[in-house]
Amino acid sequence: MTGYTFAVFDMDEVLYDFEHPVRLQLLEELTGKPQAEIHEAVWGGPHENLAEAGQPDTADGYLAQFADLLGYPIDFDTWADIRRRMMRPRKDVLDMVRRLSKQTDVALLTNNGMLLKKALPVCAPEVIEIFAEKSHVSADFKARKPEPDVFLRICAHYGHEPRQTLFVDDRDENIIGAEAAGLTAHLYRSPAELAAFLRKCGFNPG
Repeated sequence: MTGYTFAVFDMDEVLYDFEHPVRLQLLEELTGKPQAEIHEAVWGGPHENLAEAGQPDTADGYLAQFADLLGYPIDFDTWADIRRRMMRPRKDVLDMVRRLSKQTDVALLTNNGMLLKKALPVCAPEVIEIFAEKSHVSADFKARKPEPDVFLRICAHYGHEPRQTLFVDDRDENIIGAEAAGLTAHLYRSPAELAAFLRKCGFNPG
């Protein structure tokens, strides 16, 4: 038996490998601009954190902002393809979450803007298969990890108590934020450690 009714998972570096250098290389090939210049222009300022908190609040708005920061026109298909190519699914972890989804309510919560949400079927089809409409970017809740509000809002949205909710992420600060909101959190390091955590919480990860 378990007292937990909800489990929330991060995406990058938990369910998928996340290779930012690959993205920079692909953007360099696209634009002809140096990778360091691209990184500073797009990710060096406050824009990405604001987007993760819902500013801008649409996929089109995010894409327009990205193109402006990049200084190069980019369409949705190109952006989504680059995002897809910088990710690799971690089959063992995805299979574990797939099994868990048969035992309790599960959701995805990744610090990202609204454009990634639109692109998830292209970038991360496994996420859509497992989480369906519960595949969330932080922008959906107008707050970003590690702010406790984002955890409280996703729990409230699905009618679960924070004390009955598990959270898995690869970043220490997000674990601290989740615990401050009352969730039971696990710092992801390996599939074996995740399986042990889920067993301790009363689930059968397989």
